[in-house]
Amino acid sequence: MTKKGIILPSTRAFVREARQLKGFSFFNLLHGYIYARWTYFYIAMGTGSHPLAKRLSPLLNWIGKLIVTNAAGEERSQIHLEDTYHGKVLPLETARQLVSVKEDIRLGDLEKVIPYALARDIILKNPDHIAVLDCPCRAAREHPCLPMDVCLIIGEPFASFAVEHQPNRARWISSEEAQAIIKAEDERGHVHHAFFKDAMLGRFYAICNCCTCCCGAMQAQRGGTPMLASSGYAARIDEDKCLKCGKCSRTCPFGAIHMNGRSVVDLDQCMGCGICTGQCRQGAIELVRMESKGEPLLIKQPAF
Repeated sequence: MTKKGIILPSTRAFVREARQLKGFSFFNLLHGYIYARWTYFYIAMGTGSHPLAKRLSPLLNWIGKLIVTNAAGEERSQIHLEDTYHGKVLPLETARQLVSVKEDIRLGDLEKVIPYALARDIILKNPDHIAVLDCPCRAAREHPCLPMDVCLIIGEPFASFAVEHQPNRARWISSEEAQAIIKAEDERGHVHHAFFKDAMLGRFYAICNCCTCCCGAMQAQRGGTPMLASSGYAARIDEDKCLKCGKCSRTCPFGAIHMNGRSVVDLDQCMGCGICTGQCRQGAIELVRMESKGEPLLIKQPAF
C-alpha cells in the first residue's frame, strides 16, 4: 500500500470510506485493494489467461470458501463471483450521461436495477474526476482488440486510485474525452457496461466498453455465469424498414438476432445494449422498454 514508504492519498481515501461502511470486513478491504492495485494480474487470473492460473486455482477456490460477512451482517459460506462482480448493460445515451454528471449523486436500493444477491449503490463523489485505463481484459489476451485505453474509472476514490497506482496505464481525461471514447467504441460494436464490485465499496466505479472476444464478463455470461444485467430494454425491428441485409445479426454482441427470411430478435438473449440500432443504416431497429428485463439505470430520462 506504500510507495517509498508513504501511503498514497487514494489508498487512505479508500480505507477511510471502507471503514465507514457497516459490515465491510477486513477481507472486503483487502480484496478491494488487491483488485484495484493489481488489476491486470487479478483479471488475468480470473479469465484463466495467466500462466499461473491453473496452478493457483485450488488456492483461489479455497479462499473463495472462506466465511465472510456481507453488508447485511449475514454469513455466506462461499463467495460467488457473480454475487461480487458484475455489470449493467448500458445503451449509448445512458453511458454518455454517466460521464456527463457535474454534481455528486447518491442512488440506493438498486435491487431492481442490479438484480443480484448483494445490494448495489451508485454513489458518485467528484463525478467529473474521470480516468481512462487500459482494458485489463484486452491486456490479458495474446491478440487483443484495439485500442486498449477504453475503460473509464469514474468518481472518487476510484479514479485517483487508478491514476496513482497504474501511472503507466491510466490517465486523467475530461468528460468530453470520455464521451468520445464511448461513442467510438459504440461505433466499433462494443458494449457499454456499468460495473459494480462488492469489494469496491459495493458501488459503481467504472464503465467498460467491452468486446465479445476479450471481455471476461461477456464470455462468462455466454458460459452460463450470470455476471451481466440487462439494460431494461430490448431491440425491436420495423419490418417495413428492414432490408434483411443481416448486418444486425452479424454485429449483435449477444447473438440475439437471427436471420430466418427476416431479422428475428431472441428476447431471451437480447440484453438491450442498442449496438444494433447504431449499426442499422435504415433506422429499422429501436430499443423499447421491457419490464421483464428489469429496471433501467437512469440518471436522466432516455432519449430513445
